[in-house]
Formats: sequence, structure tokens, C-alpha cells
Amino acid sequence: MADPKGFLNHGREVARTRPVEERVKDWNEVYVPGSLLPIISKQASRCMDCGIPFCHNGCPLGNLIPEWNDYAYREDWSAASERLHATNNFPEFTGRLCPAPCESACVLGINQPAVTIKNVEVSIIDKAWDTGDVAPRIPERLSGKTVAVIGSGPAGLAAAQQLTRAGHTVAVYERADRVGGLLRYGIPEFKMEKRHINRRIEQMRAEGTRFRTGIEIGRDLKATDLRKRYDAVVIAAGATTARDLPVPGRELKGIHQAMEYLPLANKVQEGDYVTPPITAEGKHVVVIGGGDTGADCVGTAHRQGAASVTQLEIMPRPGEERNPGQPWPTFPMLYKVTSAHEEGGDRVYSVSTTHFEGDEDGNVQWLHLTEVEFVDGKLNQKPGTERKIPAQLVTLAMGFTGTDVENGVVSQFGLELDARGNIARDAEFATNVPGVYVAGDAGRGQSLIVWAIAEGRSAARGVDRFLTGASDLPAPIRPTDRSLMV
Repeated sequence: MADPKGFLNHGREVARTRPVEERVKDWNEVYVPGSLLPIISKQASRCMDCGIPFCHNGCPLGNLIPEWNDYAYREDWSAASERLHATNNFPEFTGRLCPAPCESACVLGINQPAVTIKNVEVSIIDKAWDTGDVAPRIPERLSGKTVAVIGSGPAGLAAAQQLTRAGHTVAVYERADRVGGLLRYGIPEFKMEKRHINRRIEQMRAEGTRFRTGIEIGRDLKATDLRKRYDAVVIAAGATTARDLPVPGRELKGIHQAMEYLPLANKVQEGDYVTPPITAEGKHVVVIGGGDTGADCVGTAHRQGAASVTQLEIMPRPGEERNPGQPWPTFPMLYKVTSAHEEGGDRVYSVSTTHFEGDEDGNVQWLHLTEVEFVDGKLNQKPGTERKIPAQLVTLAMGFTGTDVENGVVSQFGLELDARGNIARDAEFATNVPGVYVAGDAGRGQSLIVWAIAEGRSAARGVDRFLTGASDLPAPIRPTDRSLMV
């Protein structure tokens, strides 16, 4: 490495965020523009010559982290961008949205704060866009083969770009009105501005990928007809069946799934609405679910002018240090304060919703809850802890249970499901139907953006081999790989 003592000479620094009172008044990204580059060379120098870079195994994409850290330290941005893109189609997405399991696996993290891998990554790619190092890679010749990709989230986009660059003619079908899947409508603007998606889509269009929006396969176009039109199909439709909360009062107005609430706020930013049909303005908001989607609801409610925001989590509050059951280099469950949590609101742990209470017009007004505890592995309510809190808007952010089997894709293709309700696939990401492949949450279940991109790249290799008999495309993972991620 260029500076073998970098980790001794420099402490960890991360991107600075804008003041809370400023950022809650707009929807721009929370970070101070330009605050990373002045510190990135020093931060990249903290990457150790550790011999075995466990960060590689912590990242499902197998990112060449020590290599691009070294180039970033030397400020050779072009070389750093080349190494970054060697394993990741969309580092500007992962650099903003990934929870960074690579940092949990960093060798320096054994007894010091880990290298700021995620911040280095996003600095490299943002610099690459500014300097013109990100350009379309148009295939030298076409194969004459056609591929349909169902879904334009990170898995679908990664598969489509890889297959287009391999010379195949690729069309991406998206049921929403714009390309991007959950990147477009599930991730708030303050976490990732949509201009990052737009310029990637333009790059892909220049390479030859075609996009068909507003078409839901299984409803607007039969899956069997799609199979007849194309030589291969990649299903990357996500795990869109949201987990519900079947308690008394669930039918009251004002209780919504997170993916009913969040997209409307994004549509305001796209210019589709002046005011979203579902808004937190002036309301007492309760978010059920303590994960990242719940935090997205919290940050959105703040910007819409909520009277109060309370986030509920059924599990106990995680610790701030690793517990013995999650040793380095595994990905630990730690107490995390996101930018949305910095902006206010209450977080309540170890509670369960018992029922909702509404007014005479059928609008939710109160949420009744009770404290819970785990005893011998079973979740029990604690007597005498029942109480109610005001709730005029409730969002359910409790995760997803599997792919949508009601839209016709599963039945029309004749696909088999695994024990968890996901679309079953083999080591090549192929389903039981010849020529039909699956990548991302549709086959894996709800997971991280890095897993989605890795699966999209791996599925693309399987499709390429199916179409041509061989493939030079990389395959970061197999469906059975668990890496160090839980």
C-alpha cells in the first residue's frame, strides 16, 4: 500500500451532513456537497496491507476494495473508477444506500474504527462522473439473441447492462411509469437524488438497452407471450408482498403500507403532485418497523411537517458494541442512528401493537400497544404495560414476505417456488422453466442492494451461457452463497 502507516496516522472521518434545521426543509441529499474529497485521500490511506482482505468476503459483489482505496489515496481517480466498475455496475447506488457489510469485515475494525469504505466508494464514482470517466460501453458485435428483463430495480438493471454489453438485445419491462424500481420510488430523495438513476439509464440506453415502462408482465402482457418473443427471460421483480399487521382496527383509514406512502412523496419530487395524496403534515405519525424502510418513513414525515413521529420496534434495542454471538468479521446487529433519526422523533423498542382505535368517521386516531419480552425463545406480552399513543397516520414498514404470486408471472410461466415462497433457481440462477432465470429479491427474498446487483450480474452470466454455450461475464456469487452476511 502507498502509506503502510496510514491507519496509525489518521482517524476515521465520514461525510458531513447538513444541519438538521436546514435539510428538513428540502429533499436534497443530507450530505454537505463536496465535503468528502478533501478527506478521502487520508481516509483511503487507512486501508491496511492486511494480507487477507476480509472486506472482499464481506461484500457480496467481491469489490476490489484495497485496490481502489490505493488508487484513491494516490488520487488516480481514473484507475480507481476502473477497479470499482470491474465488480459493480452502480457504485453510486451502493455508495449511498448499502449498509456496508464490507466495513464490518474490515481487518482494521478488529480493534479500531473501520476504513470508511463506503465514503471512498461514492467519492470515486462521483469524481468519475465529473471527469467523464463513466462512458457507454457499446458491444462490438451483436449476438442476434434477445432477452427480456422483468423489473428495473438494481438486480434487473445489473442483469440488463451485463447482457447488453455481451451483445444481446435486451428489453427491460417495468410496471411503474418510470425506470428504477425501489430505487426510484422506495428510496427517498434525501437518501439518493434520482439524477443518479437518470444518468445511468441514459448510459444504458446509449449502450443499447431498451426500456418499456407502464407494462406489468402477467397482467398487461402475458408471461407466456413474453417467453415466445424472447430467447431468454430474467425475472427481477423483487419481493413485493408486504408483511401486514392483522390486528383489530387495521381497516381504519390512515393506515398504510410503507410502499404506499413513500412512492407518493417521491412522485411529488418528480412533479406528478403538488401535495401527495397521503401526507404527514400536521399529524401524529407512527411508523411500525425499526429497519431502514421505517427510517425512510421517519425522514419523509419530518419533511412533510408531522406534528410528531414515533417509530415502534418489536425487538429489543440492539447494543452499540458487537455481542459475542456476532463476532468479527460477521455483520452485527448494532444500534444505528440514521440521518432521519438525527432529525427528531421517538424510537420505542420491545413493544407490540394490539389494536387501533378510530373516530366516528373511520379515521385512525390511537394506536394501542404493550411491552413484550422474549422468554425461552417465545415472545410474551408484559402484563400491566398496555398504553395508547396518538396516531393519525400509521405506516407499516415490517418487511416483505416474498414475490407477488398474484400478478400471473409465477402461474403463467409455471414456476416452482422454494420453501420460503421465493422463485426457485439452480446454481446458474435458472428456474425450472428452460430459458427463464431469476435474480434479486424475487429469488432470494428481501435483501440488500449489494446482493441484488451481485445476483443480477451472476444471472446475466447464466443467461449468456444458455444463449451462447459459454460466457466471459463475471459471476460474483451462486444462489447458495451466504458470504459473511446474515
